[in-house]
Amino acid sequence: MVFASPIFLFVFLPVFLAIYYLTPPRARSAIILIASSIFYAWWRVDFLALLYAIIGFSWGTALLIDKYRDHKNAKWLLRIGVTANLLTLGYFKYWNFGVSSFIALMTNIGVNVPPEFAHVILPIGISFFVFHAISYIVDVWRKDTPPTRNLFDFAAFITLFPHLIAGPVLRYKDLAWQFVSRKHSFDLFSEGCYRFMAGFAKKVLIADTVAPLADAAFALENPTMADAWLGTAAYTIQLFFDFAGYSEMAIGLALMMGFRFIENFNNPYISRSITEFWRRWHISLSTWLRDYLYIPLGGSRKGPVRTYINLFLTMLLGGLWHGAAWTFVLWGAWHGAILAIERLLGVDPNAPAGILKRATTMSMTLVFVMIGWVLFRAPDLETAFSFYHGMIGLDGIAFSDAYIWQIKGIQIAALIGGIALVFAMPWLERKRTHVTLSKGSIAMQAHPNVIGQALVCALFVIAVSRLLAMSYSPFLYFQF
Repeated sequence: MVFASPIFLFVFLPVFLAIYYLTPPRARSAIILIASSIFYAWWRVDFLALLYAIIGFSWGTALLIDKYRDHKNAKWLLRIGVTANLLTLGYFKYWNFGVSSFIALMTNIGVNVPPEFAHVILPIGISFFVFHAISYIVDVWRKDTPPTRNLFDFAAFITLFPHLIAGPVLRYKDLAWQFVSRKHSFDLFSEGCYRFMAGFAKKVLIADTVAPLADAAFALENPTMADAWLGTAAYTIQLFFDFAGYSEMAIGLALMMGFRFIENFNNPYISRSITEFWRRWHISLSTWLRDYLYIPLGGSRKGPVRTYINLFLTMLLGGLWHGAAWTFVLWGAWHGAILAIERLLGVDPNAPAGILKRATTMSMTLVFVMIGWVLFRAPDLETAFSFYHGMIGLDGIAFSDAYIWQIKGIQIAALIGGIALVFAMPWLERKRTHVTLSKGSIAMQAHPNVIGQALVCALFVIAVSRLLAMSYSPFLYFQF
């Protein structure tokens, strides 16, 4: 089930909210678990067993860690807990990639390997709920959060349907106190509705409208410079409004239930460096990678050379987390290399700068990001390099006949509107206030005026009408 679907909007959500608010507060975790299980099982019932197994194993491991943390071999509980979760993720997400890469390697060196092997189905959202489980185990080990004795609360945290299948990547310590006591009010529920409708409109009216521009461009065999850059620009806008829209919808749904999530995006396309970009893009993942990978690798504590290596490895593994393909590995390496170079050169995005310098660094950063998005979008390396070939004009400059006939006015209008909104959002969001969830975790509280509320409501109605005319509206990050 997806948020942008009639069954969710008109059946699941209203029925859930009615039952949720009629249920006594102490039983609401059980209602969340049941509803979230139905939400997940709408795709495949059988993978619920895997989800429950990860929940039970991680919950029990954390309790054992807390009980035996003073034992000389206690660290093995941490290692077993983290390793078991990683092996589960590795099998389901990377088995097909590993076997196919091995077969390709053997074929290239002249060894004939039968191509038949057991194809493993990727459970939707496994990258997210495995990371949730790992962070919980590690946080208990670090004493950043006490283990919960309430299995329903922990299970509800992992399965909480707003973030279950596409994030944000949350930590139990940010929501633990909210499971014990959380506020419910008309103002909070209204803010949740506003955030959900705004995210829904961004996803359906902008991301889905510009998607055909990107799809058509990446389907070309030999795109020209104009083809490639328009297609890349379309995908840049599509990906942002698709995923940022999903995150905003998740935040809105959580607010309707009394939970406040951390923000996942903070206007990333106005960044003045790749370092700043990763402080603004997919914030929950970048902070997770920092706290559970970069810092354990040594962070910046072991000298400059080791810092550059740690930055590169963190982003390399972050790229692989996004998908089991060499395109994602190279995408991670691209960002990792730039991060290391920026650290080497002492780039400071917060340094004072004039308008011209700010515009220059912002434009350069956006170009670097767009070049990386080609790898992120391309189905294989051959397509990606063909696209780069076109971007530098080696296959012509003007639009090709194969592409231009597919361009529609409404798509260009949505693209222009999306670009304008990217640079207008910092001004539109200026009235947001910070809400501290826990050390290092910040949420935002929106304060829309009457005009803003009316505009979002109108756009939501238009978006729902458009959704009903569409056959399917998937979210891009579901594949990860």
